Amino acid sequence: MARRFGGQYSPGQDQGASPPAKGGFRGARRTRVGGRVNLLFFAPLPLALRAFGSGPVDLAANLSALGLLLLAAWLTREGLRAEEAYDARRIARRPAIPRKILAALCTGVGLGLAGAAGGGVLAPLVYGVAGTALHALAFGLDPLRDKHAGDIDSFQNTRVARVVDQAEEYLAAMSTAVRRVGDRALEARLEQFQTTVRDMLRTVEDDPRDLTAARKYLGVYLMGARDAAVKYADLATRAPNPEARENFLALLADLERNFTAKTRALMADSSADLDIEIEVLRERLEREGVHLETPDNA
Repeated sequence: MARRFGGQYSPGQDQGASPPAKGGFRGARRTRVGGRVNLLFFAPLPLALRAFGSGPVDLAANLSALGLLLLAAWLTREGLRAEEAYDARRIARRPAIPRKILAALCTGVGLGLAGAAGGGVLAPLVYGVAGTALHALAFGLDPLRDKHAGDIDSFQNTRVARVVDQAEEYLAAMSTAVRRVGDRALEARLEQFQTTVRDMLRTVEDDPRDLTAARKYLGVYLMGARDAAVKYADLATRAPNPEARENFLALLADLERNFTAKTRALMADSSADLDIEIEVLRERLEREGVHLETPDNA
């Protein structure tokens, strides 16, 4: 049977309809948090067996080394995740805690303690220095400076970074709440909404002058969406509640339409600003005697 296809703005389409669905993986990048990091959790486990085959001093040294190396593995994983979030944004503040640097130090101390359990003084020092250096070479160091847009003053950059950080916290809290329900379809719908929100975040990062116009969306609206997600999760974990689910889905759809419309408006304003700058530049060049050919008379 023939089927008619059309977009939101095709003839006969409802102009108030929801925008076409966007994939939750649009713009996603392959994560570096994979096999190498997972291996760090398994590599020190033999120390647990080694600890119980010797005296109390060696027992304490080996177990301490095991704990430090596991802590280093966890810090490395979290540090890589923080670095990926930092790299994905045009404006970002450096991680508050240098996790990968701390992980390298924990690795060095842990290996030093493991070497000390075998006796001697030189071996623990060599293991410690080598472990710290090799970890730093393998996984790198944390970003140590804030990332700014080059043509925007530091005050504006700081304001944008603070708002974007807060918005990402709201989105993360929504994901945590919805995961408690165990509804995969709802999680996918939330990812679609989050993709729309991040479109606005990237637009604001590209032009921080849009922050004033978008602040209510990235603050009040997202905070309300987070609170609604938490309340729905509390209801759904106690007992299935189809009505609450439909209401939450309707809220996401309504918010997504509003965020999409506002992002388009922000981008249109940026385009208008660019047109004005081009026109001013064209007039200045003409005053200097430089005449530019337009596509119409080229």
